[in-house]
Amino acid sequence: MESDTLKETVESENPMKEWLVNYIGDKYTPENGEITVEMIVEAMAEEFPEFVLAVAQENFIRGYQQALYDVDYGPLKGGATNVNEQEPIELT
Repeated sequence: MESDTLKETVESENPMKEWLVNYIGDKYTPENGEITVEMIVEAMAEEFPEFVLAVAQENFIRGYQQALYDVDYGPLKGGATNVNEQEPIELT
């Protein structure tokens, strides 16, 4: 299963993205000149694995925490989008 996000083209909307898009363009030299999120992820995993690992670990922990909360208390209430925004639940 692959996310559609990986195929999205990245635009140079700010100085960091401009630098990164140029760097990835020089590294991969795509024929169509478009830089995708997938190219950036590949380069980051190759050249800065500590960063990718930290993001993956944080994502896993948050997802695991959310799953445990959902098992214990059910879906989030009151418009909350994650456990940290959830209003306390009174246990009776």
